Amino acid sequence: MQKIKKKPTRRCMGCNEPKEKNELLRIVKSKEGIIEVDLTGKKNGRGAYICKKQECLDKVVKSKRLSKVLEQEIETEIYERLRGVIIDQ
Repeated sequence: MQKIKKKPTRRCMGCNEPKEKNELLRIVKSKEGIIEVDLTGKKNGRGAYICKKQECLDKVVKSKRLSKVLEQEIETEIYERLRGVIIDQ
Protein backbone atom coordinates (compact mmCIF):
# COMPACT_ATOMS: atom_id res chain seq x y z
CA MET A 1 0.00 0.00 0.00
CA GLN A 2 1.40 3.36 -1.05
CA LYS A 3 1.25 6.28 1.37
CA ILE A 4 -0.38 9.44 0.08
CA LYS A 5 1.78 12.43 0.85
CA LYS A 6 -0.11 15.18 2.67
CA LYS A 7 0.25 18.65 1.22
CA PRO A 8 1.33 21.23 3.80
CA THR A 9 -1.34 23.72 4.82
CA ARG A 10 -0.99 27.14 6.42
CA ARG A 11 -3.52 29.62 7.75
CA CYS A 12 -4.06 33.00 6.08
CA MET A 13 -3.64 35.96 8.45
CA GLY A 14 -6.50 37.81 6.73
CA CYS A 15 -9.39 35.35 6.46
CA ASN A 16 -7.95 32.79 8.92
CA GLU A 17 -8.76 29.91 6.54
CA PRO A 18 -6.38 26.96 6.15
CA LYS A 19 -5.10 26.60 2.58
CA GLU A 20 -2.39 24.71 0.78
CA LYS A 21 0.97 26.37 1.31
CA ASN A 22 1.52 26.92 -2.44
CA GLU A 23 -1.75 28.93 -2.70
CA LEU A 24 -0.53 31.55 -0.22
CA LEU A 25 2.05 34.34 -0.24
CA ARG A 26 4.78 34.09 2.39
CA ILE A 27 6.30 37.00 4.24
CA VAL A 28 9.51 36.07 6.05
CA LYS A 29 11.55 37.67 8.82
CA SER A 30 15.21 36.62 8.79
CA LYS A 31 17.35 36.24 11.90
CA GLU A 32 18.82 39.66 11.09
CA GLY A 33 15.32 41.19 11.32
CA ILE A 34 14.94 41.79 7.58
CA ILE A 35 11.34 41.37 6.39
CA GLU A 36 10.65 40.51 2.77
CA VAL A 37 8.12 38.83 0.50
CA ASP A 38 9.26 35.27 -0.15
CA LEU A 39 7.93 34.18 -3.53
CA THR A 40 9.86 30.88 -3.40
CA GLY A 41 8.52 29.90 0.02
CA LYS A 42 11.94 28.50 0.95
CA LYS A 43 13.85 31.34 2.60
CA ASN A 44 15.04 30.82 6.17
CA GLY A 45 13.25 32.65 8.93
CA ARG A 46 9.89 33.14 10.60
CA GLY A 47 7.12 32.97 8.03
CA ALA A 48 3.64 34.43 7.88
CA TYR A 49 1.09 33.66 5.19
CA ILE A 50 -1.62 35.58 3.38
CA CYS A 51 -4.10 34.72 0.61
CA LYS A 52 -3.60 36.22 -2.83
CA LYS A 53 -6.73 38.34 -2.30
CA GLN A 54 -6.91 42.11 -1.88
CA GLU A 55 -9.49 41.88 0.92
CA CYS A 56 -7.19 39.66 3.02
CA LEU A 57 -4.31 42.11 2.57
CA ASP A 58 -6.60 44.99 3.57
CA LYS A 59 -7.58 43.15 6.79
CA VAL A 60 -3.93 42.46 7.64
CA VAL A 61 -2.92 46.09 7.07
CA LYS A 62 -5.86 47.48 9.07
CA SER A 63 -5.38 45.12 12.04
CA LYS A 64 -1.56 45.35 11.95
CA ARG A 65 -1.58 41.57 12.27
CA LEU A 66 1.66 41.12 10.33
CA SER A 67 3.47 43.37 12.83
CA LYS A 68 2.12 41.27 15.70
CA VAL A 69 3.00 37.93 14.11
CA LEU A 70 6.54 38.94 13.13
CA GLU A 71 6.98 41.08 16.28
CA GLN A 72 8.33 44.04 14.34
CA GLU A 73 7.04 47.19 12.63
CA ILE A 74 6.29 46.54 8.96
CA GLU A 75 7.47 49.15 6.48
CA THR A 76 5.01 50.44 3.89
CA GLU A 77 7.15 49.07 1.04
CA ILE A 78 6.44 45.49 2.20
CA TYR A 79 2.68 46.11 1.94
CA GLU A 80 3.18 47.78 -1.46
CA ARG A 81 5.18 44.79 -2.68
CA LEU A 82 2.42 42.43 -1.49
CA ARG A 83 -0.19 44.61 -3.21
CA GLY A 84 1.81 44.44 -6.45
CA VAL A 85 2.10 40.65 -6.27
CA ILE A 86 -1.62 40.27 -5.56
CA ILE A 87 -2.61 42.53 -8.47
CA ASP A 88 -0.37 40.51 -10.82
CA GLN A 89 -2.20 37.26 -9.92
